[in-house]
This record gives sequence, C-alpha cells and structure tokens, in this order.
Amino acid sequence: MQRLAYIFKWLLMVAVALVSLIPIFWMVLGSLRPRQELFQYLSLEWHLFVPVEWTLQNFIEIFGDESKPFGMFIKNTLFVAVLVTLFSLLFNSMAAFAFSKLKFRGRNVIFAVFLSALVIPGEVTMVPTYLLIHAFDWIDSFKALIVPATVSVFSIFLLVQFFADVPRELLEAGKIDGASWFGIYAKIVIPAMAPALITVGLITFLGQWDSYLWPLIVINDESKQMLQVAIATFTNLQSTEWGKILAADTVASVPILILFLFLQKYYVQSIVNSGIKG
Repeated sequence: MQRLAYIFKWLLMVAVALVSLIPIFWMVLGSLRPRQELFQYLSLEWHLFVPVEWTLQNFIEIFGDESKPFGMFIKNTLFVAVLVTLFSLLFNSMAAFAFSKLKFRGRNVIFAVFLSALVIPGEVTMVPTYLLIHAFDWIDSFKALIVPATVSVFSIFLLVQFFADVPRELLEAGKIDGASWFGIYAKIVIPAMAPALITVGLITFLGQWDSYLWPLIVINDESKQMLQVAIATFTNLQSTEWGKILAADTVASVPILILFLFLQKYYVQSIVNSGIKG
C-alpha cells in the first residue's frame, strides 16, 4: 500500500507539472511558427504544439523594429527591477530587524499600522501616490518607478517572521563583543538570513519585471517604458500580432527562469527552514 501511495503521489506530481508546463511549451513553440500557422491547428493533435514550418521571423521582427526597440525595453526593466530589489532588501530588512529585535516605545502599534496597509488594495493608493509623484515632478522618470516600490509592507512582514527565529543569545553575544546594533544586523543577522533575503529578492524582482499598470500610468516617454507595457503595444484596434507577443513573452520569461534555476535551492530552504532554530 505504501508503494502504491508513493507511485500515485509521483504520478500526481508529474501530471500537475505537465499541466503547468504545457502553456509555456505552447508559448515557446508558438513563437517559432509563422503567423498564418499559429491558429491553423486547433484540435488536439501533434501539430497543435509542434510547428510544421519553423521560423525565427517573430524574434527578428521584435528586435529589428527600430520604432519599438525591444532591447531598450529589456534594459529599462532590468535597471529598474535590480535597483528596486537592492533598495527593497536594504530598507525592508532594516525595518524588519527593528520590528523583530529592537525594543522601543510604540513598536507594536507602529507594526500594526504597517500591517493594516496589507488589506488596502493597491488601486486605492495609486491615485495619492500619483499625486505625490506629480508634486515631486518625477513623472516620466525612473524615480517614479523605483522610489514608491522600495518599501513593501509584505516584505517587511515576511522578514519579521524570519528574523524572529534568530536566537536572542546571538544578539546579546554581539553586544558583549562591543558591536553596535547596525553591526549585529550586518554581521550576524543578514548572513544567517540569506535564504530568506533571496526569497524576498526573487519575489520583488519578479513583481517589478512583470509590472504593467504603474509604468503605464507614470511613464509616457517610450524610451523609458517597461517591458510588459511594450509587449501590450503589439495589440491594437486593427490587429493583434500574436507571433510577436509569443516571441516577446518567451524572451521576457528567460531571465526569470534562469534566476529561479540558480536560486531555487535558497528559495526552497527558506520555506522548509524559516530561520535559525535556537
């Protein structure tokens, strides 16, 4: 019975994995089809997934179109996503360390106020955030994309849960050795929480890489536009260029897949083991 249960569990996981991978598989192979073939085979047959005529024309067109320089959009998105991830990890980890390990008056009240922001939809805060960005004259600048995304209540809440598992004795030992609170944070807590920080960094980077609505609102200059907004321009009132969309989505998925493949062990470790156990 145990062997049968193991086989059933294995088959179930394989089935779930296949269901998850089929859309990605269709997207990648669809980007290698000519436009007239893309929706030619709609029944459940081999050519629904495997192209009859293979072509790289869709990729050539998205990178060769000077009116929509796809490489520039990738560079802009990478620049914003990397900076937001780095600043977010710095400020959010410092805030999480303060909430979880420092004792100061009003800590619980302030933290409760922070957490209350989790129940507020992002669309509600979008208008006042836009007004602030406009008042600072940051419209059409990368600052409008980077600064508001630097602080994340969700990231602070998540890191607080991880930091809470760091034994208090380690911090006291650092104080006895003469380290400041910042020294304890930088030399003791951060190295111990590397898997948690990598997990938060992955979530932050993915959120910025896939960001669409906020860049659409605050960026009007096409030379500073983000990747997802650029992909959306392949759809217009006249036609939808599905081949280009699939090719662009394939290219946009590659950095995320590579990043996750290299960092997945830290991601899994942070979930299985939520910190140092005292």
